[in-house]
Formats: sequence, structure tokens, C-alpha cells
Amino acid sequence: MTDIRYDMHGPVCLITIDRPHKMNSLDFEANDRLVEAWRRFDADENARVAVITGAGDKAFCAGADLKTYTMNFARRPAPEFRSRFTNGPGFGGITRNLDIFKPIVAAINGFAISGGFELALACDIRFCSPNAEFALQDAKWGFHACDGGLIRLPQIVGMGHAMEIILSGERVDAEHAYRIGLVNRVIPQERLLQATLDYAQMLASRSPLSQRFAKEVVKRSVGMHMDEALRLESRSFHDVGMSEDLAEGTTAFRERRDARFTGR
Repeated sequence: MTDIRYDMHGPVCLITIDRPHKMNSLDFEANDRLVEAWRRFDADENARVAVITGAGDKAFCAGADLKTYTMNFARRPAPEFRSRFTNGPGFGGITRNLDIFKPIVAAINGFAISGGFELALACDIRFCSPNAEFALQDAKWGFHACDGGLIRLPQIVGMGHAMEIILSGERVDAEHAYRIGLVNRVIPQERLLQATLDYAQMLASRSPLSQRFAKEVVKRSVGMHMDEALRLESRSFHDVGMSEDLAEGTTAFRERRDARFTGR
């Protein structure tokens, strides 16, 4: 049985890390299959929104399967390791070098630790269950996060909260995660996945072209000078203004009906 499940719910793609016996940690092969799943989602015009979660009720993703990573690292030449796992897509497939501008929602049903936390950070929206815990534990073992944790976490929760998490390696519970803006909602475990899928269906009813353009502007404008960022936003707005989706949206507004967007 594959470690990564890919299921379509209408326009919503549900990607499940299915290694509950390993706390949904990823070995090399499972990571490669997750990259393939993201590429499949990105290429599928009928898949408008993705939800990612972990199997079971204990963990979203506990990071890398360190035993297998240590074994692989020991037997792979350093240039090959860097080429495949540093220069290529990062841990979990979307943390580095794989830009997907469709909406991605994480349903975090337990531990999101180290690389699993970084995978959650790479998603656009994060819902979690009350038993969720988050940590970048690297400082306990002599290294630091390397798949976006040091970059994305301060952007999401601010410098002070990020430094507390990064420098201590301590876990953050769901209540604290919600309080600092790390997660958008805390939802009872038994309703988490369905509530996330329902939310994703709502997102899928919005203009996919608008979402993709807006997400790209948000992502690419990070670190830009304000004037440059505003020009990027304005150019994107002009391009969206030439779309069939805008014409459909304005017509639907006048006719007082739901818009039927096509992504063109």
C-alpha cells in the first residue's frame, strides 16, 4: 500500500500521508511520492484546492524518518544528496523549489514536528485539532530548520514568537498556536477533516484565476520594496481584469446569482 494517498472530492484534492505507524514521518521514497502528488495536483486543471493531512489521530507529520535519512545520507555521495534534496523540492514537496499557486489547506490532526511543521508552514491556511502540537526541535540536536521554518515562521507569527519556537525547540500546543496566529482555526478532532474539506469546497467555488494571481503576488512580494510590490500587485490586477472570470463575476453580481468560474 502506498504511503501517500491522493483522492479527489470534486474540485478538491485530498492528499494523505499514510504512515501512522511511523507518526506519518517521511522517508526518502514517501517524500518522492508526495512530490509527485503535488505535481499531479498542480497540473490538473480540475483540481482547484488541495487539503493535506496525516492518517490516524496522532500525527499530521512528525518530520523526516530520521533512521532512513541517516542511512541514506551515509551511503549517498554529498553532491548527489545536495542535488536531489537541497536543490530539488524540499521536504514535503512544497517547502522549496516547487511553486504552486493554487490554495493549499492543512488539516493538522496531531503532531507537526520539525519537517512536518515546515510542511504545514508552506500551506496557505492551517486548521488543527486540539491535540495538535508544533515544534522545530532541531536546536535540541545541534542543527536548525532547513526547509523554510526559519523563513516562513517569522512571516506568519512575528519575530518574537518565531524566535521562541526556533531557539528553544519546545513544543507549542493548539491553544497557543491559535493565539499567535500560527493556525487559523482549532476544530474538534472528529470534525477536523470534514470541516477542512467543506472549507476547501468553498474555496473551490471562488475564481481560481483570482486566487492564483493573488497568491503569486502575496508570495513574490515578500521582501520587495513597497513601490515594487505595489507595481506587481497592479500588474496582476490588470491581468485579472482581462479574464473571463471577471466578466462572469460581475455578471453574476448583477444577476444576483452564484458565479460559475472557469479559470479563464
